[in-house]
Amino acid sequence: MDRSRNTGFADRLSAAADAKKAQLERATRAKSAAQSPVAIERRTALEAVKAARHTRIAERTATKLAAEARQAAALAAAQIAEAAAREAELKAEQDASDAESADRTTREAAVEAERQAARDARYAARKARKRKGR
Repeated sequence: MDRSRNTGFADRLSAAADAKKAQLERATRAKSAAQSPVAIERRTALEAVKAARHTRIAERTATKLAAEARQAAALAAAQIAEAAAREAELKAEQDASDAESADRTTREAAVEAERQAARDARYAARKARKRKGR
């Protein structure tokens, strides 16, 4: 600390100039190191690795999208098949209901015809008794 108090203006100027020169040298060295063939080769290798990584990512994405498309198509086919099965089942139920209704109507008509015949027979018997009794 004692030393920094006793420095003069010229010393501070020369220290600043030395620091500036050292910084310029470091920048020049870094620039030349960045432009060296080894650094260029390293950057080229890194860019190749980066391009390969992007290619693998794109392939994985394409594979994933294709798998999702196949899965969606299979799901759609399953839904279509299920809807067709449901429709066939409903049609079969409707046909069975229609057949049952027709059968019931036929039975009701037969029962009604029997009742009518029984009523007619009773009526005829009553008439016959009345005629006989006269």
